[in-house]
Amino acid sequence: MQSRILIVDDEIDFLESLERGLSLVGFRNVRTFNDPRNAADIFYRKEPVDIALLDISMPGMSGVELLDMIKTTSPTTECIMITALDEARSAVTCLQKGAFDYRIKPIELDDLVDVIYKALEKKNLLAIQYLGKQKTLPVLNHPDAFSAIITRSPMMQRLMKEAELHAESDVPILITGETGTGKELLAQAIHLASSRAKKPFTPINMSALSPTLFEAEFYGHTKGAFTGAGQERKGYLEETAGGTLFLDEIGSLPLEFQGKLLRVLQERQYYKLGSSRSRYVDVRFIAATNVDLEKLQQEDGFRKDLFYRLCGAWLVLPPLRERMDDLSLLIERFLLDAGSTTRIQDIDSTVWDILRAYSFPGNIRELRSIVFHAANLSRGGRITVHHLPGYVLAGVSQTDITGGRKPFSQTVLPLAEVEKRHILDVYHQTGKNKFQTAHLLDVGLNTLRRKLKLYGVD
Repeated sequence: MQSRILIVDDEIDFLESLERGLSLVGFRNVRTFNDPRNAADIFYRKEPVDIALLDISMPGMSGVELLDMIKTTSPTTECIMITALDEARSAVTCLQKGAFDYRIKPIELDDLVDVIYKALEKKNLLAIQYLGKQKTLPVLNHPDAFSAIITRSPMMQRLMKEAELHAESDVPILITGETGTGKELLAQAIHLASSRAKKPFTPINMSALSPTLFEAEFYGHTKGAFTGAGQERKGYLEETAGGTLFLDEIGSLPLEFQGKLLRVLQERQYYKLGSSRSRYVDVRFIAATNVDLEKLQQEDGFRKDLFYRLCGAWLVLPPLRERMDDLSLLIERFLLDAGSTTRIQDIDSTVWDILRAYSFPGNIRELRSIVFHAANLSRGGRITVHHLPGYVLAGVSQTDITGGRKPFSQTVLPLAEVEKRHILDVYHQTGKNKFQTAHLLDVGLNTLRRKLKLYGVD
């Protein structure tokens, strides 16, 4: 949903200029009034307004009076006062009455956009705080946008509601979480729940960007901008115009390019390589990482100013081991994805014990791989412990599985069998690369060769 903005000022030229400027930066649900009494009717009719920009001095009804009325009838509307230089005292009074902030004419558009983003984020944070106090689970306004996220976990449902609230504004979002937790899925859901849903969603692996062609790929270039530029090319910013740019693995972006990205975020404009004409940035930025950016800052590996600019909102995805209530739902979905006829009821109880005890370092992505592995081996039949990858069995102790109970003898694999399965799994995962397999297993190459020969593998 697009943020709803109301502007009230008795100068029609100022209203038109401001409406046009806000539209250019993505705020398209803007209503203007040159008579404060007409604007007041909006609130008397209980029409929702997120942000109100109010001129302090207007005939018929002052901005201070309008502010009082708004705070009485619509307390969640954030008000930004517009003042002349000689109205500073009135502006302070407005702050005391609940205004979010004030700006002095003439107003710089970039500065106004920045304060609007901050006001929207305050509004969202208040909504999130209210959400945390509720005993009942939140209801999504855009459930279809989040349908790809399989969960019944109350923690995840609250996180999705928080993400939906942030989707209403254009503030940059930082998503953090371990590998395989679904950061891109959440980013896509935010995009689909926003007013940009019909425009492109462009994921970029920041660690895979060519250092020598970063600017050409990001900004685009004109024909002849550099050797080899035989024709004009759009960059990611232009290709994603009106949509969402997903900056995956942002922690891998070299320092030399972090400053260039920061400039785009701050100034909302860029230059194509080979062009002297500035272009406006009309994209929503969502960044994601599985590394600790705060620690990276301390090690001088990530700019603090870029971190704070990206972190307009910060969403932390929990690892799978903290949302094990979702295990059966996810397995059921992955069995369907694998095209298996195995039902959730056809999984041996010991398999459930093992999976619940396993730490899942690769999280949901790893669980999907495990289910596909087991489904392929079981051929649509009952899934037993023998169908699990060896590394899963090696990663779980019998005490973890049984909770201290004496296990049934038929569920216990000999240590040599566990070792064999683990070695062969790693060997096949590396494409039968003996050097890489030996490195991953931390054994000598001759030891690996001897083991493989023992298993009848050349």
